[in-house]
This record gives sequence, structure tokens and C-alpha cells, in this order.
Amino acid sequence: MQRELAELLQFEVKDPRVGMVTIIAVEVTGDMEHAKVFYSAAKTSPNQQKGLEKSSGFLRTQLAKRMLLRTIPQLHFVYDESIDIGIKMAQLIDAARASDNKQEKH
Repeated sequence: MQRELAELLQFEVKDPRVGMVTIIAVEVTGDMEHAKVFYSAAKTSPNQQKGLEKSSGFLRTQLAKRMLLRTIPQLHFVYDESIDIGIKMAQLIDAARASDNKQEKH
């Protein structure tokens, strides 16, 4: 499902609010009624979530055509901040190292 959603978002969804989105993970409930789709994006906007939610009906229809499932779950999009947090942590570490290097030279 993750692979199919990623492909659909990249090539089929025409909503400009969505932009370039990376699907990080998909968690489907045991009864296949709901799926949390965790995504990340290089540039996020407040309308991106709305664009994804608006596209969910189209995505479900396309998933039904591509996958052999009895029911296609409702899609709930959740922005995954872990990549952003990782980038910020790396920047803080780099800044701390640069500060240490300056202190060692003096």
C-alpha cells in the first residue's frame, strides 16, 4: 500500500497543494477500516494537509483498482516530523562541534 500510494502521489495526483510528498509509513488497523499514512515533505504548507485529504477519495479509488483487497481503508494523513527533528539535531551537533573547534584553537 505504501508503494502504491507513493506512486499515485508522485504521478497521478494533480492537486498543486500536495507537492512533493514522501510516504514514510502506512499503519493499517486490523479490520482494514482505517490507515494512517505518515508522510514527509521538503516544503510543507498549511494547505498540503488539505490537499492530501481532498485527494483521499481519488487515492482510495485508484488503490481499489491496483490492489486485491476486499475493503480499502479510509486514509488519514499524518505529517511525520522525525526527519525535521533529525535535521535540526544534526545542525545543533555541527554548531557545537564548530564551537569546540574554535575554543581548542585559542
